[in-house]
Amino acid sequence: MHTATITKQEIQAKIDLKTKPLGALGALEKLAFQIASVQDTLSPQLVSPHIIVFAASHGIASEGVSAYPSEVTPQMVLNFIGGGAAINVFTRQHGIGLLLVDAGVDYDFGKNEKLVDAKVGFGTKSFLQQPAMTGAECRQSLEKGAELVRQVQETGCNVIGFGEMGIGNTSSASVIMSRLLNRPISECAGKGTGLDDDQLAKKIAVLTQALEYHQNTGNDPESVLATFGGFEIAMMCGAMREAARLGMLVLVDGFIASVSYLVALKMDPGVQRNAIFCHQSNEKGHRLLLESLESEALLKLDMRLGEGTGCALAYPLLQSAVAFLNEMASFESAGVSQKTEN
Repeated sequence: MHTATITKQEIQAKIDLKTKPLGALGALEKLAFQIASVQDTLSPQLVSPHIIVFAASHGIASEGVSAYPSEVTPQMVLNFIGGGAAINVFTRQHGIGLLLVDAGVDYDFGKNEKLVDAKVGFGTKSFLQQPAMTGAECRQSLEKGAELVRQVQETGCNVIGFGEMGIGNTSSASVIMSRLLNRPISECAGKGTGLDDDQLAKKIAVLTQALEYHQNTGNDPESVLATFGGFEIAMMCGAMREAARLGMLVLVDGFIASVSYLVALKMDPGVQRNAIFCHQSNEKGHRLLLESLESEALLKLDMRLGEGTGCALAYPLLQSAVAFLNEMASFESAGVSQKTEN
């Protein structure tokens, strides 16, 4: 069990004695407090930030729940490899290391030095009338995610974000959220990559049918993950748990990543301490999910892209939080008078 050597009172006092009115840096103060708490120091540092993007194909995509065909998943992975996707642009911009992982794409990429081959299978099964993956595949995915985080942490990295790519994965995430939070699927499922109203109605009908078919699965997090998950969702879940166990800051991206986090939290409540929600997605269920977790995201930019883009865009806010805590003068050091008590 983690035993803190720095008290919460010491961290709060350092924040409060900066040359500003109490609480005047708002959410940045909460962020600085969390980072200092996780790192157990009054002088936190962000070292070698990384984002891991997990990609996988989903059997449920064959049931007409997505606006895009499954072939887009390998096509986008090739775009990541080529450096042309949004996540490539933003990680380059902010000096963040990027690891691309084939968790289970239905495509043979061959040997590629820019892609980590962690393929559990060539996509999941359609969970409409069978589990998406076997228990063994689910455990393999969780373990592989953890292993990749350990490798990244060995480079000195202490802050890590996670993204995903997988056509059909908003369906997977919506069903997991519905089952684990006991919320109607109509509240959890949104338009994903851009469905119209008729297509959304079809998506909800398919997912309702799937939930009914698997009504005896119960709500054990690992069973729910194996029944409805994707290889990338499971791998990300294992990665988040391991990153938290290693004391790293865990940057949670949008809707899919937050559902991975939900599974991780149900398995291991300790991950909450390390998790920083980066962006509230424009995907319908995400706001409800964050509310149920009693959490707020740092950004709300109406994005719904995934790939870890929210993590990359929020990272400079972590840098600012650490910078003010470490570099901003205190009232005493600057010789500034504090607020007078009446």
